[in-house]
Amino acid sequence: MEQISIRPATLNDLQTLLEFEQGVIEAEKPLDPFLKEEKIYYYNIPELITSENSFLVVAVSNDELVGSGYIRIENSRHYHKNKHNGYIGFMFVKPSFRGRRISNMVLESLKKWAKDKNLKELRLDVYSNNTAAIKSYERFGFNKSLVNMRIEI
Repeated sequence: MEQISIRPATLNDLQTLLEFEQGVIEAEKPLDPFLKEEKIYYYNIPELITSENSFLVVAVSNDELVGSGYIRIENSRHYHKNKHNGYIGFMFVKPSFRGRRISNMVLESLKKWAKDKNLKELRLDVYSNNTAAIKSYERFGFNKSLVNMRIEI
């Protein structure tokens, strides 16, 4: 089995990361009827790579990028006990590499960065009908919190 390593993303990774972003969107479109039909983008990837308040990592196998994830320092709501939290997003693993706990390796790397920044809380959003992702996050230690609800009118 190939060795998987985690490293900070660089601007040289941008083209592959843009492809990963479309992979995330492609996976989520069936879960969210409110997403536009045309090509959309979720992330400002260059900013995630260069900002002091975010950390974007890639998973690498034999010089091939196979996964990604970021953490960004965000202000918590004024009524939360932690003034800031680490918000996690852009969790993606190429389909042919899934099932190897790569997302767990990415999350561990993001968690370490958060601890180094003295953050005490991690947050993320996941579609309620994305059971595979929810199970993966729960295995890592996340707990369900709020449920976001909506209605089209």
